[in-house]
Amino acid sequence: MRGYLVNPIGVAVSAALALPLSLSSGTPATAAPAGGARPAAPAAGPGPSGLPGPPGEPPGPTAGIPGSTHSIALSPPAPASRAAAPTLEHSLLRPQVAAFSLVGVVWADPAAELDGTVEVRTRRTGTGRWTRWQRVQTHQHDHGADPGTAEHRAARGATVPLWTGPSRGVEVRVRPRAAEPFPTPPLPQGLRLELVDPGRPGTAARPEAEPARAPGQPAALPAAPAAKPFIGPRPRIVTRKGWGASESLRETGFVYTKKVKAAFVHHSATGNNYTCKQSPSVLRGIYRYHVVSSGWRDIGYNFAVDKCGNIYEGRAGGVTKAVRGAHTLGFNTDSMGIAVLGSYSRSTPPPAAVTAIARLTAWKLGLFQGNPKGKVTLTSGGSGKYAKGRKIRFNVISGHRDGFRTDCPGTRLYNKLSAARSAAAGYQGR
Repeated sequence: MRGYLVNPIGVAVSAALALPLSLSSGTPATAAPAGGARPAAPAAGPGPSGLPGPPGEPPGPTAGIPGSTHSIALSPPAPASRAAAPTLEHSLLRPQVAAFSLVGVVWADPAAELDGTVEVRTRRTGTGRWTRWQRVQTHQHDHGADPGTAEHRAARGATVPLWTGPSRGVEVRVRPRAAEPFPTPPLPQGLRLELVDPGRPGTAARPEAEPARAPGQPAALPAAPAAKPFIGPRPRIVTRKGWGASESLRETGFVYTKKVKAAFVHHSATGNNYTCKQSPSVLRGIYRYHVVSSGWRDIGYNFAVDKCGNIYEGRAGGVTKAVRGAHTLGFNTDSMGIAVLGSYSRSTPPPAAVTAIARLTAWKLGLFQGNPKGKVTLTSGGSGKYAKGRKIRFNVISGHRDGFRTDCPGTRLYNKLSAARSAAAGYQGR
């Protein structure tokens, strides 16, 4: 079976390679689409003890921005002889890499499917111990910008990123799906491993708009009732500055739609191995992966919610405005995307997270006269599940899977949306 594997030789050889983009063109991987200004060229630097290190980001548009993205080409292992077919090697690898906390795999063609599996394990910073193998969700394009938009044309193929926590070593194996007796489907061209360090924001960007709550601590309700009927009280929202988003990383300017008719709920699928104190770091990692690695103009989600019920501003442009995100392929117009940090296909979301969804939607949908228990019609921009131009009836609060063939937001979270709708309507005074 064919596969792609990072090995010590590959790390050394790829040290001068760029961040992901078309390998045939030789163009730096972070070349921004028209209207943006965030390209980053490749650079190689010595690793610890003078050993060759992974490619880094040289002085340029990303200089001075907290964090880093290291991109390593994944090459198929050479066969033992010319006559032998390449096979996936399972040798234990301990490459020396710069610190990172989030990992994903990208490729050049966003239309290409990675029909197979991606598994990683990492060596923890501090203990030096290797984690168990973890599966990386291979499909992220369903979270992307709508077809036909500039953001969609500029994107790359990518897996969903996985939060690993602080790490200094990595091993990855990418395998195509076995299709016997049919030919094994090929893997996408230009596969690259992305190692993301979310960095620590500078002191000017560290204060949060609202203090984070500890696990299990209930949300503080505003004392005053809603000023207008059917608009829930505004919940506490940690601003982009609060979680340390570097505004010079994203594209300049904003893109808006006419209104917010619906809210699509997602899970980030980045895993549940984070603490609420780490939530800002998780967001900075996703933000950097969406922009630098995947080629998006900004983080895709309009809002994020962590397991403690803290609410975070996502894509820039104003929390009260109808900012067009890149969260539900085909249905980003006139909607907003809310991502609950974590994976909830098999894990039950904490009640605080479900309450935060209800409070956020009661307020934000209320600003646009939305009834959380109502229905709304949206026109598909082409989602794979629904043809472009088709009018689809949704719940005002829907799950990502309602608009696309995906497990997102995970069965356990999806099953909580009915309760969130009822609670949101209550917050609106309905």
